[in-house]
Amino acid sequence: MTFDDHLGACCIGTGATLREALQTIDQGGSSIALVIDDQSRLVGVLTDGDVRRALLAGADLGDPARDVANTTPRTVSPDEGRSRALDLMRSQRITEVPVVDAEGRLQGLHTLTDIVGRKALPNVALIMAGGRGTRLGNLTKDTPKPLMTVADRTIIEWIILGLVDSGITSIYVSVAYLAEKIEAHLGDGSQLGCTITYLHEDPETPLNTAGALGVLHHERPDLAEPIIVTNADLMVRYSAADLLAFHAERGATVTVAARPYTHQIPFGVLELEPGRRVREVVEKPTIECEISSGIYAVSPEALAMVPYLTPYSMPDLIQACIASSRTVSAWPIESDWIDVGTPTDLAKAKGQSPA
Repeated sequence: MTFDDHLGACCIGTGATLREALQTIDQGGSSIALVIDDQSRLVGVLTDGDVRRALLAGADLGDPARDVANTTPRTVSPDEGRSRALDLMRSQRITEVPVVDAEGRLQGLHTLTDIVGRKALPNVALIMAGGRGTRLGNLTKDTPKPLMTVADRTIIEWIILGLVDSGITSIYVSVAYLAEKIEAHLGDGSQLGCTITYLHEDPETPLNTAGALGVLHHERPDLAEPIIVTNADLMVRYSAADLLAFHAERGATVTVAARPYTHQIPFGVLELEPGRRVREVVEKPTIECEISSGIYAVSPEALAMVPYLTPYSMPDLIQACIASSRTVSAWPIESDWIDVGTPTDLAKAKGQSPA
């Protein structure tokens, strides 16, 4: 494969010496040298500390760099986002994470400087986390659905990390059922690279799927940029920045992140003519449509349409926008998507790599 100049400058071959490794670290703009074979497979990584310790232990600058390289470095796959790389950096106290494919071939390099230095967006996000999760049965008796775990993290943490990865660091979380557990788990958001503010709903009077927007408007009437609104029970990988860009391009008041849905009817379907004469029978037809993924971009003018402390749904808001001739657009989301609503959905999510 052909690397870009930056990545290529960080690489050395399996026959490189410690001296060449040091030169690569010094000139490559990174704090590590990546050892690759002639098939571009990642063999190991060296830091300047690795080289220094080797020299202090009696090694010579002419010795093979491969002999002192870390041959089991922490890596991520091309399908995993920067949030996963940042998670590894924080947990392992490292500043670079190589990207390798299923065959072990080097594809890229995440650096802490690149991730932390990403462009911050002025938009805020609202995560709807107040539901009871009744379809999960006893699983949510003592634990709110957003705190169900997938791949050693809670669902809501994966959502927050995805937002942070897109450059959104001011996040509101609407809570009601077992709110204290969500607040205790997430805290102020600093451990996830963001600031979290909680909007409290009455657990006995749920505000439905859009009522928290009215609470947000009451708390922040100054908001001037579109906000990202998302349910708290979704396992999906998407770019909030791309959604917001699409929203702006369409001049939309509300943009729905939409995805294809296919359902096969398990029966023969009768097509009837007047008088109930059968014109045709179609055996087990497939219906294809686009559905809401539970993720939205919402302009400030729409927030003002939501009544304060009154149950209100997203379909209510969308219909109100359409009725008042405001633009509602549909942004196609193509990645895997799981609405974690049932034990079966949760089991499926646990078997899928998170965003």
